[in-house]
Amino acid sequence: MDQSRGAQQIPVVVLAGFLGSGKTTLLNHLLHRSGGSRIGALVNDFGAIEIDAMAVAGALGDSTVSLGNGCLCCAVDAGELDVYLERLAAPSAGIDVIVIEASGLAEPQELVRMVLASEHPGIVYGGLVEVVDAAEFDDTRAKHPEIDRHLALADLVVVNKLDRAADGERILRTVRGLTDRAAVVPATYGRIDPEFLFDCRPSEERIGQLSFDDLHEHQHDEHGEHDGHDGHLHAAYDSVSFSSEVPLDPRRLMAFLDSRPEGLYRIKGYVDFGPHDTANRYAVHAVGRFLRFYPERWPSAADPRLTQLVLIGSGIDAAALRKELEACRTDAPHADEHAMWGVLRYVQGSEDEPSEPSEPPSPSS
Repeated sequence: MDQSRGAQQIPVVVLAGFLGSGKTTLLNHLLHRSGGSRIGALVNDFGAIEIDAMAVAGALGDSTVSLGNGCLCCAVDAGELDVYLERLAAPSAGIDVIVIEASGLAEPQELVRMVLASEHPGIVYGGLVEVVDAAEFDDTRAKHPEIDRHLALADLVVVNKLDRAADGERILRTVRGLTDRAAVVPATYGRIDPEFLFDCRPSEERIGQLSFDDLHEHQHDEHGEHDGHDGHLHAAYDSVSFSSEVPLDPRRLMAFLDSRPEGLYRIKGYVDFGPHDTANRYAVHAVGRFLRFYPERWPSAADPRLTQLVLIGSGIDAAALRKELEACRTDAPHADEHAMWGVLRYVQGSEDEPSEPSEPPSPSS
């Protein structure tokens, strides 16, 4: 599927989790399994020696920005964050996704607010990923009850180190009960499929640029053994493809999007609203509860006008999702003049757009 101008905004993923949960391990896994995509990282250590930054800098080189001693949510404001994002989002850097690895003591809600408040036109919010140490979850939660609030804000929760947990299934059930419809993915050694977070590009498309698949063709895991489980990464998520030659009704689609089921993490693709906007198709970008549409001209009058969507999640009902999307189709020849209002609320720069419809709730809510 071709990428639209709007969809070419670089997603900024916030990677959070308590001390020792495995954030750096997960980030390194993404670097080594990026599918040819180039990842830029903002690494925020809490301490005078920047251990985490050094752990990823060897691979990232000039694609790493280390924020040094202090907590990112306290050390910089949204304007200063834009300065760092400007460096990583520059076209010359050729970066496809930016990951902010927060310190284990950072407040994820504030980091998400800063990304949402960014005025940089080249980036878009890519979701809050919260990493949980399954082996230490009960003790950590008892000492730091704020973790419950962090999980409620997350778009994707990675329950890491399941191989070390005495009762992994109970931990997974508990975490799912604490999230607000977020996708919950089990993992060991931080191994999750990168497709959850960004679109992997074939390595041959990155000629002349850094490809971690080339550098780590024979990647080994933390115990020096060859990682023989790559083919099983897909087992943690489900992908649903939907295509329709019949336009979609904007009100029905918004009702579907407003009631996205638990575990549905990403929605991407294009929507044809038929007579409601004959000049444009709409690229859609949804991650967790965040949603944005990007209207753009149809590529060519000769090309078929299709709705093409891909939905990615964990534990989702593919058949039910397809049925709900099929129910959004309409062959009505005329448009209701007010039907697009719900869609336009999520078009950046639209007069009808609220200040930020998907900003996370305050701690008191």
